[in-house]
Amino acid sequence: MSLKIYIAGPDVFSSDAVEIGKKYKALCEKLGFEGLYPLDNVCSTSKEIAEGNFGLIDKCDVVVANMNPFRGKEPDSGTCCEIGYAIAKGKKVICYMSDTRSMVEKYGTVDENGMNVENFGLPLNLMIAEKADIIKGDFEMAVNFLRSYP
Repeated sequence: MSLKIYIAGPDVFSSDAVEIGKKYKALCEKLGFEGLYPLDNVCSTSKEIAEGNFGLIDKCDVVVANMNPFRGKEPDSGTCCEIGYAIAKGKKVICYMSDTRSMVEKYGTVDENGMNVENFGLPLNLMIAEKADIIKGDFEMAVNFLRSYP
């Protein structure tokens, strides 16, 4: 039985989201995994979308999440919610991002609103970074990392 990977991230908002999903799922299959993509769900309401995505996470073994900044400096809030849900369910989480420098290296010690920036040497908020594996790179690199994971 192959591992099931839930593919999380803001890619679902892209104009070519369906094609991205097909590409990611094909890569999963090529590497011996089964990809579960949020757009696999046939939904029309926000409640159906949320419940469908949580249902896919319930079925998966691991979440691979795009944590690159989305609409600002932080990752997509929906993806963060999915990661939190997966962690609470005991799922393995792999996050990928193109810039894995620490938050202080990227943003300084104080942000533009005068709020302190976490200074733990982590590229993401500690609540995610302490529970997930973080890979510098893209989806393919994250899935390949999973292949070598014990």
